[in-house]
Amino acid sequence: MSFPSPEAPRGEALVPPTGDTPEPPESVVAGLSSHEVAITTNFDGSEITIYGAIKRQTPIPTDSRLEVAVTIEGPPRSVTIRRKSRRFGIWVNTDSVVVGSAPSFYAVTTTNPLDAIILPEEDARYRISVPTVMRSFARPVAVEDPAEFTGAMMAIRIANGTYRVDVGGVRLEDDTLFRADIRMPANLVEGAYKARIFLLREGRVIDSYSTPIEVQKVGLERWLYRLAFDHPFRYGVMSLLIAAFAGWGANAAFRALQRK
Repeated sequence: MSFPSPEAPRGEALVPPTGDTPEPPESVVAGLSSHEVAITTNFDGSEITIYGAIKRQTPIPTDSRLEVAVTIEGPPRSVTIRRKSRRFGIWVNTDSVVVGSAPSFYAVTTTNPLDAIILPEEDARYRISVPTVMRSFARPVAVEDPAEFTGAMMAIRIANGTYRVDVGGVRLEDDTLFRADIRMPANLVEGAYKARIFLLREGRVIDSYSTPIEVQKVGLERWLYRLAFDHPFRYGVMSLLIAAFAGWGANAAFRALQRK
């Protein structure tokens, strides 16, 4: 197993030890291939490598299996999920559910199937699986089957690559070294992301670690993005002028070709 050149560590334990909490017998020491993703005009996605080792205070336990889960989570967004029904021969929106907060991007990769390596109560506490990262509904639900709405949204996002589940994507050697390569798609939302690493034994999290990832537009992409949000009137006027100039140029070129 090979590892990329490490950056300076930026992470922190999700539940840091205090004076009354002893250091766990097994803890994570980890790094990322990069803490920044630059979105340019030709950006077609990126790959983040998460790697590390397990630091131990005691010999490797032999009575249980060590498992590792790694996640990358994008900025949360409120999401409205609508269901279409056929009424009077046309398809119309009939019911809707608003999820208070759902990650714009979420990837989870593990050494083995998640439901086989973590207890449900631990999953609910640490929010590792895709269903658990959905926050509560933003308002009272007026439908009888809200799970169908969130299930449909997860299926759509898994299909378009913004939600990813990779069983076996974490490679663990000698219960000490691990590595995971997570592909991030081209349709990333700009903002603060975070990577999390969990060590598990007998279905319980024994240590965890979190570190930030910054995704931002650069160059012309960023200038246009900031102009659109900070100065929408100027952006609109500029867009109209560019469209008018392009139309005039196309018309002039067409007339020149006709004269020939």
